[in-house]
Amino acid sequence: MLYEMYQTMQDWAGQVRAVSSLAGRWLDTPWMSGWSANSWPASPWMGMPVAMPGWDMDPMENWRRSLAACQLIAQSGVTHTRPAWEIASVPVGNREVEVVEEVIQTTAFATLRRFAKPGHPAQPRILVVAPLSGHFATLLRSTVRTLLPDHDVYVTDWHNARDVPLSAGQFDFDGFVEHVIAFLRAIGPGGHVLAVCQPAAAVLAAVALMAADRDRATPRSMTLMAGPVDTRINPTEVDKLATSKPMRWFESHLIGTVPPGFPGSGRRVYPGFVQLLSFMAMNLDRHTRAHMRQWDNLARGDTAAAETHRKFYEEYFSVMDLPAEFYLQTIERIFQRHDLPAGTLHVRGQKVEPRAITRTAVLTVEGELDDICGIGQTMAALDLCSGLSPLRKRHHLQNGAGHYGVFSGRRWSNEIYPLVREMVATNSV
Repeated sequence: MLYEMYQTMQDWAGQVRAVSSLAGRWLDTPWMSGWSANSWPASPWMGMPVAMPGWDMDPMENWRRSLAACQLIAQSGVTHTRPAWEIASVPVGNREVEVVEEVIQTTAFATLRRFAKPGHPAQPRILVVAPLSGHFATLLRSTVRTLLPDHDVYVTDWHNARDVPLSAGQFDFDGFVEHVIAFLRAIGPGGHVLAVCQPAAAVLAAVALMAADRDRATPRSMTLMAGPVDTRINPTEVDKLATSKPMRWFESHLIGTVPPGFPGSGRRVYPGFVQLLSFMAMNLDRHTRAHMRQWDNLARGDTAAAETHRKFYEEYFSVMDLPAEFYLQTIERIFQRHDLPAGTLHVRGQKVEPRAITRTAVLTVEGELDDICGIGQTMAALDLCSGLSPLRKRHHLQNGAGHYGVFSGRRWSNEIYPLVREMVATNSV
């Protein structure tokens, strides 16, 4: 009943947001704003002990804050629709270059998307493997935008499991690895791969299998960013939760069934809203303060700050469901049994041996303040690639960066990206 209860609440919340939106538009009419300046009635909180600062001020202030409250409620809501990438052009040198999205390959569970620059000279091809962890691949918009001026960028755009019909079959950890291999082959020999967060272990496994098979499409470089390769090292609260319960607990408490009315009706999933609530709970005070600031931003008419907040939470509150088998196998293999560092990981019966990687240069990146992936967990990949020359291995610990700061924001653009660009350029010759 987990998913059914959530969907009922979502339907109710949607009505509340719709009413708030209508109320906001009504308050924002010239007639109402003119009234507020003269005879706006006292707020309903007048004379009552109020917790919210700013109420019971002058009529104009009450009108602004009433309007801001309606706008904030209307904006706040979980959605299951992938936001647009919104990358129409990027600066290359001293000119703006058009960017066109192309679909290179599609399966039931993912789309290989290319951000082409028509008429632009050939550049190193790089596959960005997005996490399949509750948010859409568009969470990496900043990552892609930063890579684009110097690279031909491809992205694994994972599909929302609740939109995938049961007839498409299951999608498990092995299927994820197979998708990475298939997409690297679609890009062709001489490419590069960059994994952000959760897919680090799967990408390492994919490259190891390709290297062992002497696949011509084995990437020339592999960048692993803030990903759980060996979670026994400096375990975070996320890692501790994953090992605190037996697998049957995760299956009985966190897995739901897509209700009727959706293409994936009947599919067992790990709901994206559960993952979102987990992340929100980790930093509840910070999110509460952010929404209180947004209320003030809207009331004060600070449109720039309000738009920044809106865009961030529009992306953050856009969630996708994960196939149950993929989620459960990831918990068991990566977080509980540590199959990859223990040397016991198999994909479709074939043993994964990172030591088979002898030609793919490896860069690992971690954030000093990362509370999701502990320091040393990603760097462990360098030791696993024992067949690779030390000259082809590199690690970077980014001072002052949390988890998201590793792949978005100022530190990513100014300090981490130059290392990625150098790694790709050095191994593209």
